[in-house]
Amino acid sequence: MDLLQAILNAQGGGAVQKLADRFGLGEGETVSALQSLLPAIAGGMQRNVQQEGGLESLMGALMNGNHQRYVDEPEAIDPEAMREDGNGILGHLFGSKEVSRQVADHASAQTGLGSGLLKQMLPVVAAMAMGALSKQASGNSMAAAPPSGGGGILDMISPLLDQNRDGSSADDVLGFVSRMFLK
Repeated sequence: MDLLQAILNAQGGGAVQKLADRFGLGEGETVSALQSLLPAIAGGMQRNVQQEGGLESLMGALMNGNHQRYVDEPEAIDPEAMREDGNGILGHLFGSKEVSRQVADHASAQTGLGSGLLKQMLPVVAAMAMGALSKQASGNSMAAAPPSGGGGILDMISPLLDQNRDGSSADDVLGFVSRMFLK
C-alpha cells in the first residue's frame, strides 16, 4: 500500500474526514490536498534516505517518535497539537521554511485551494505521513526493505514519486529537486 492509500484508509477513512473537519474542507478537497502535498513529502524522505545514515535516521524517528497515533487515534488529529511535530519533520525533510512555502504554493496551483490554508495543512500532513510510515514500520519486519514489491517503507513512498507514471521515479525526483531546492 502506498503512503496516500495508507492515509486515506486510516481509521476506515475517518482520519481524512477528521482532517477535512479540522480545516473546514470537503472530503474531496482534502483528498486533493493530500494528493498534492504528499509527493513533496515523499520526495524529501527519499532524498534523506539516500544520504549516508538517512535510512537509519528515518527508522529511528519512526520507531521512537510516537507518530502512529496520528493515523490510529481520531482525537490525535489536532492541527495545533501536530504543528510543532510536523514542522520538525518538514525542517528535517526540506531544510527551510522557504521550501515548505514553495511546496504549499505548488499545491495551491494544482488544487485551487488557498496557499495559506495549504501552508497550515502541510505540517499536519507531514505528521500523518510519518504516522502511516510508523504504522508500517511497527507492523512489518520488512519495513526498510528496498522498493521491490517487498512491502517496505520505501515501497510506500515510491508510488507518490512517479508522477509521470512511467515506472521510474528518478526523473520525477530530479524535477522536484530542481524546482524546490535549486531555485
